[in-house]
Amino acid sequence: MKIILKDGSVREYEAPVTIYEIAADISEGLARVAHAAEVDGIVSDLRTVIDRDCELSILTSGDPNGLAAMRHTTSHIMAEAVKRLFPQAKVAIGPSIEHGFYYDFEHAPFTREDLDAIEAEMKKIIKEGAKVERFTLPRNEAVKMMEEAGEDYKVELINDLPDDAEISFYRQGGFTDLCAGPHLMNTKNIKAFKLISSSGAYWRGSSDNTMLQRIYGTAFAKKEELQDYLDYLEKIKLRDHNKIGREMELFTTVDVIGQGLPLLMPKGARIIQTLQRWIEDEEDFNRGYVRTKTPFLAKSDLYKLSGHWDMYREGMFILGEEEDKEVLALRPMTCPFQYFIYKASQKSYRDLPIRYGETATLFRNEDSGEMHGLTRVRQFTISEGHLIVRPDQMDKEFKDCLDFARYCMRTLGIEDEVSYRLSKWNPDKRDKYIGEAEVWEDTQNRIRNIMIELDIPFTEADGEAAFYGPKVDLQAKNVYGKEDTMITIQWDAVLAERFDLYYIDQNGDKVRPYIIHRTALGCYERTLAWLIELYEGKFPTWLCPEQVRVLPISDKYEAYAEAVRVKLHSENILVTCDNRAEKIGYKIRDARLNKIPYMLVVGAQEEEDGTVSVRSRFAGDEGAKPLADFVRQISEEIRDKVIRKSSE
Repeated sequence: MKIILKDGSVREYEAPVTIYEIAADISEGLARVAHAAEVDGIVSDLRTVIDRDCELSILTSGDPNGLAAMRHTTSHIMAEAVKRLFPQAKVAIGPSIEHGFYYDFEHAPFTREDLDAIEAEMKKIIKEGAKVERFTLPRNEAVKMMEEAGEDYKVELINDLPDDAEISFYRQGGFTDLCAGPHLMNTKNIKAFKLISSSGAYWRGSSDNTMLQRIYGTAFAKKEELQDYLDYLEKIKLRDHNKIGREMELFTTVDVIGQGLPLLMPKGARIIQTLQRWIEDEEDFNRGYVRTKTPFLAKSDLYKLSGHWDMYREGMFILGEEEDKEVLALRPMTCPFQYFIYKASQKSYRDLPIRYGETATLFRNEDSGEMHGLTRVRQFTISEGHLIVRPDQMDKEFKDCLDFARYCMRTLGIEDEVSYRLSKWNPDKRDKYIGEAEVWEDTQNRIRNIMIELDIPFTEADGEAAFYGPKVDLQAKNVYGKEDTMITIQWDAVLAERFDLYYIDQNGDKVRPYIIHRTALGCYERTLAWLIELYEGKFPTWLCPEQVRVLPISDKYEAYAEAVRVKLHSENILVTCDNRAEKIGYKIRDARLNKIPYMLVVGAQEEEDGTVSVRSRFAGDEGAKPLADFVRQISEEIRDKVIRKSSE
């Protein structure tokens, strides 16, 4: 056999040989640091036997796939430690991920003290230096072994494997796990690791399944690399919207009110109000929308008609029992309500498109383990819209919705932070969707063609569609790398039939319209969370809840400071005046800590000249300016929604 190595050199062997043996043949040092390999471009375990000509690349921790193999082995060591300390825990899955690894367990929530104890046990396991051995079993023997071990989740995974799948296990010391690999040869090769956190996670990502406990960790080849990563985590924690938002008094949460029900404080409410007014004005005056206002709750009959009762009931708040005369539910969306507004009068083909917009408060019964700050809550406000259009108008209106979403992202300065995803149905789970397969495929193809025509890079994801149609999701990550949806634009070719929506065409016939479900900005609370993290609380001036703070040098100049405040206030600028009996240096430092865009220092000279001494987050000391000039400057900045980079 001829083995072509990464550097182009060739090794020849007369008999089959493992990748690890080839690595040792190259050098003992390489064998010690080898974690995995690529055989003809396919990531493979070091135990893989090579019996043919191929191209081979030995992977170490310096390669992403080599590092992933090391982290995967660390996840197994963590699972062994959990089983030693908590024998009743059941193991689920434990892959490597972008920045480390995790493992899911059926167990009570883990505390930080539990994680510390697991870390200590992992160190013992690593010190024992057990060999990591791979073996395979026939399906019936594999199932029997996992059943006898009480590992129900592993049994389910085995039964779901294709009939011709090789069922492999890895054993280290007293722990055996169902796994495809690859893994290190020995546990002692783990040099630096840390368990980061734990949280709830549904088995297989479905809220219909058991809530498991997920432990996140990371591992590196060197302690210095691990420490650098931990230092990085500490830095990004400082950008967490939960931390900044509470420190800035934008929002708070209270246990007796409930999880996922944040309280927006005056400053946070002001930012949300600014965003809402901007979106509503853009919709109403520039995008041709008409405004609706619909109830927060409705009878179950409405949701049965829409399909939400069957497809989405577990995510709804139900008021009353099935046997009651009238069962009500808080709304998780506004679309069925707006359909009846459409149906209130007969529509002609000339009336379409009709674009309904509503700033809607919605309610969704998120599981407690899924909620986080403002990004996932049980009550939220959304810039919801539904467009009723003729089929021949659908492509243009869908493009316009994409244009609106991109305009919002550009204006907020976060266009480069989002990615686009075509969320499709999964035909293998037919019971989760309504409508004909041909309609789904045609709709997905049309959305795909629109994205290509607009030159928008996008990925595709099966199983992420709404139950009534595919959609484009604008995705963004928080400071920890977790991805959520910011904006959604959905193509609906089926619900018009359910609600008997129609228009009269030019021939006098009844025709079913199409529907676009869309958000312009998505959830306002989630948007605020992203903005907090992106700008670290230093929002663009137009979004700031306090845009200017007037700072009199002493109480002698309070009257002039108040006159400046009144002038700015009359121009709709959000301004306050700091009249505390403090030195000016203290007042400036406090304004900086509160991330105020502009400070106007006033004293004798400013009062005499009718000026203000401007200090900003953007340029520091900008010098004295006539008050009228400053008013004109900041008014233009707010009106044009300018984003100036902070220098502080």
